[in-house]
Amino acid sequence: MKKLPFLWFLGLLLSVLACSKNDNNDGNEDTGVDKSLNLLATGDSANDILSNGSYDKLLIEIGYVSGYQPTETAITNFTDFLKEHTFKEDIEITYKELGSPDEESLSLQEISDLEQENRTEYNTGSTLAIYIYFTDSPAEDDDEDEGLVTLGAVYRNTSMVIHEATVRKLAGQSFSIDVSDVEAATLNHEFGHLFGLVNLGTDMVVDHESQSENSDGEMVGDNHCNVDGCLMRAELTFSLSAKTYGVSEKNMYTEGFTPGCVLSGNNVLNLLQSKTARGVEIPGLGASCIQDIQANGAR
Repeated sequence: MKKLPFLWFLGLLLSVLACSKNDNNDGNEDTGVDKSLNLLATGDSANDILSNGSYDKLLIEIGYVSGYQPTETAITNFTDFLKEHTFKEDIEITYKELGSPDEESLSLQEISDLEQENRTEYNTGSTLAIYIYFTDSPAEDDDEDEGLVTLGAVYRNTSMVIHEATVRKLAGQSFSIDVSDVEAATLNHEFGHLFGLVNLGTDMVVDHESQSENSDGEMVGDNHCNVDGCLMRAELTFSLSAKTYGVSEKNMYTEGFTPGCVLSGNNVLNLLQSKTARGVEIPGLGASCIQDIQANGAR
């Protein structure tokens, strides 16, 4: 009979320990999810995105600061773009409303830290997960007086940021261009880099990579297309060299990151305005880019 109180106490202790363990898993502690396949370089998952060889479902998690959710029109355009070029028929979009980081600007390192805190979806089974963060903060080193503003950037194989506050401000400068037009152009262009374009994980069938001058004055490939009318044209972006981007080489918006692309606002606005005579038309991928991705598993 004396053993009963001890057994009762032991059972209670085990119960408390089990509850404590569950509480930790509900927080930000490591839950055992393998994130390694989502922490690679831009373009490393190009074939997995384009083909159905390893993954037949695309799960896109959109984390957005409250009040900065992307428009339905842009997401529809974006989804159509994905279905046009990939074999992914099963594409799911989920939304997660987030608080503001309350920052005047964000570096890519800070954006990566926010992703680590807020991202919930990673590759599992036959599902490939993408994370897109719509923020209310502009990019670090934006210079509105010089027209140097960043709309979006890709910085890993399944990670992207859209500076939604800047997108809306830019669209507001034109009577003929909607926020959804700028959003869709930005999303499609940046996702083209996740396809591995240009020469960023997907090999070129024929050489069509444009060149830009780096900080040493050398002309180097800049992972963009040199074909007129292509969504991946180099003119859509500023070079990441300090000389042409207009920021210090120490920061360059990256603080250690090497982004696949940083998309310039002024050039997107000019691109869309050039189409307004026939109505706004978001450009598609050119023939050379399509040839590249088809050789790497695209539709």
